[in-house]
Amino acid sequence: MAISIDTVYQRVLALASKEQRGYITPQEFNLFANQAQSEVFEQYFYDLNQWSRQPGNDSVYADVDDMLEEKLQIFENTDISGVVTAYSGGTDKTLPDYIYRVHRVELHNVNCEILSTKDFNDCLCGGYLTKPSHKRPIVNIRNNTIRCVGDYNNAVTPTGVFYFKKPDKVQWGYFVMNDKALYDSSPNKTTNFELHQSEETELVYKILKFAGVSMQRLDIMRAGQIQEQSQVQQEKQ
Repeated sequence: MAISIDTVYQRVLALASKEQRGYITPQEFNLFANQAQSEVFEQYFYDLNQWSRQPGNDSVYADVDDMLEEKLQIFENTDISGVVTAYSGGTDKTLPDYIYRVHRVELHNVNCEILSTKDFNDCLCGGYLTKPSHKRPIVNIRNNTIRCVGDYNNAVTPTGVFYFKKPDKVQWGYFVMNDKALYDSSPNKTTNFELHQSEETELVYKILKFAGVSMQRLDIMRAGQIQEQSQVQQEKQ
């Protein structure tokens, strides 16, 4: 279930307005909200990489890993109908902008080995035993372009792409009445956060921190920063 952007906005306003600290306009809030959502989303991958280095029999690691996987599942998609690979002509495919990271590529249900540009080129120029084939296809992703090679070093189009999409841009919709911005929840005006509901508090603190920087109010910035750090430490205990 999505996080209500209006709930987050009202909490941020309540914290920022305490002791007449200031007001955050809807336009400012929407900018800060998208930046906060992006930071939380990208942190998932850093955290997953960090915890994956822990011993496999560590129960604490297992719990954190499961939690991160649950949060990432919201953004995981599978393209087996050619939507992604039909995005551009030719065998080299430019990935759509909504894709954040590809984590698996298949060719006729065979998992492709995703290689760096150097290893990819070395493999193409290698001997008989190292050359790619339909039984061992290879893939390289560079400059948002995906290249897949199978038998006889022929470029081919992948039949399956598994990826994480970027979160949709959030928007607190509103209309103006008597010079006051009032919440408009209609779908064409408002877009809620896609993040896991457990991230609501961290979003509030991050947005509060950004607002403090924008308003040049160190008290607001520090309040958000301290609460954000406390939240992160609590999650990693």
